[in-house]
Amino acid sequence: MEPRYKSVEERVPDTQYRDALARIVCEGEQTQNPFQTTATRTLLTLPPMVFDLTNGFPVITERKIGFWRTPIAELLAFIHGVRDAEVLASWWGVSWWKNQWATAEKCVQFGLEPHDLGWGSYGEAFNHFPTLEGTGFNQFEHLIKQIRWNPGLKTHIISPWIPQYCLQHEGLQRQVVVAPCHGWIQVTIINGKLNLRMDQRSADFPIGVPANIIQYAALTIMIAHVTGFEPYRYIHSAHDAHVYVNQLGHVEQIMSREPRPFPSLHLTEEGKDVEDLFQFRPHHFELRDYNPHPAILRIPVTT
Repeated sequence: MEPRYKSVEERVPDTQYRDALARIVCEGEQTQNPFQTTATRTLLTLPPMVFDLTNGFPVITERKIGFWRTPIAELLAFIHGVRDAEVLASWWGVSWWKNQWATAEKCVQFGLEPHDLGWGSYGEAFNHFPTLEGTGFNQFEHLIKQIRWNPGLKTHIISPWIPQYCLQHEGLQRQVVVAPCHGWIQVTIINGKLNLRMDQRSADFPIGVPANIIQYAALTIMIAHVTGFEPYRYIHSAHDAHVYVNQLGHVEQIMSREPRPFPSLHLTEEGKDVEDLFQFRPHHFELRDYNPHPAILRIPVTT
């Protein structure tokens, strides 16, 4: 099932992303921890961005996101348990891990082989979370089963955090190249409508957040489709919301642009036949009526 989109003419341009950027820039504190190469403007616990999917699919329009399928591919790969950056690049078309975060130099710092995202990575947590029995627990498989079994429960929750692999101190070696920044998920069904909230511990608003919004809003549609509910609302909550100081010029350009109506994300005919979350692929989606401002190139990414 797809969202009950309003016509493009009826959609109200959404200012939440631009407003959040403005608050971070104006109210954020200057911070820099020992692991950061660039200082940030940081604001803790922004109000959640609430996207009613009838108003369109939340791909920001202040700058063109031409790579919108790639974040969906990344999340699908993690749902399948992928933790190898080579596989992400060659099988799923997601190259940024291999090129930026899972290089041989970075992996060796955490006792990992080149291109290994690590035991604390999204793929490990989502697909085979450690258990006392020694067999991995597939969180998404059981989430879908629980929603179908008893949709009214308030425990439709997934966590990307495996603490023994993500924390680090003198006596504990972290075993993940990037500790999960997003992916705390709660699904709530009310009156046949599916709401998905994603909590994000660390949010790079100019670069990461637009991609995160896309992938988890798409996940809302995917879960609703395979469980038979109407995808209604996606809620994006960021705790540590920040802009790197070398991104401020680009952010000013984004904030100077008036948002336009959101586009629509639709399932292709092949996608409509998918009955299992693990069968979805990026080509099962198509974006229509996307009319953004021009792309803003070379926004710095801190690694």
